[in-house]
Amino acid sequence: MDRDLLLSPDKDPMGTAMSDYLKDGKAAKLRVFSPQFDEDEIPVAQLFRTEGQLPALERTALQAAKGHILDVGAGSGCHSLVLQDMGKEVTAIDISLLSVDVMRMRGVKDARLANFFSPGFQGQFDTILLLMNGAGIIGRLENMPDFFAKARQLLRKGGCILLDSSDLKYLYEEEDGSMAIDLAGDYYGEIEFRMKYKSIEGAPFTWLYVDFPTLQLYAESCGFTAEILAEGKHYDYLAQLKPIE
Repeated sequence: MDRDLLLSPDKDPMGTAMSDYLKDGKAAKLRVFSPQFDEDEIPVAQLFRTEGQLPALERTALQAAKGHILDVGAGSGCHSLVLQDMGKEVTAIDISLLSVDVMRMRGVKDARLANFFSPGFQGQFDTILLLMNGAGIIGRLENMPDFFAKARQLLRKGGCILLDSSDLKYLYEEEDGSMAIDLAGDYYGEIEFRMKYKSIEGAPFTWLYVDFPTLQLYAESCGFTAEILAEGKHYDYLAQLKPIE
């Protein structure tokens, strides 16, 4: 895990796609590749959703967020803008320079170029918000202790983490109900991705989809409580994590 990773425009397919969409109202195909799955595409318009277009889990998280909120991996700023409209205080961070430019142009008041894991990123927040499969930034299970240590450093007393994720076990379910998962291999929710937009190719990265019992196990081992606030229709959930005082 590169704690100081920031994305320059020439290595940032998603940021370029969002910048194009903001300027032109449309964008080319944002392609996604993974050795585990067939080629896919992210509809760029989905990155600019309004409050009414957000999934129920995300709306629940925005309602529950309190105090000074840190929106991690804020993208185009869709969640930060809704929070601002609610009258809430929010700081939005992203590792993409283009993303931060897009957020500022869209009216996000406090948008910063920053890596959550960087020792140089400091502050005190009441809610740390990670949405759109936000647990993904953790990358691998082995990074969980670093994630919780950083979150503890950033949280004010009484604060919490709100994150959503999905359990990918349904992808490995056989017709008889058994799971075709290699227990000796890497965790099945650690997925390697690579993106391409026009001629711009991003570096490969690992995104974590974590089932709740595993998340809860790591949280408790790192001194946090974990509970599910809401569940979606397709193995997805919203979790609240609080440091044990």
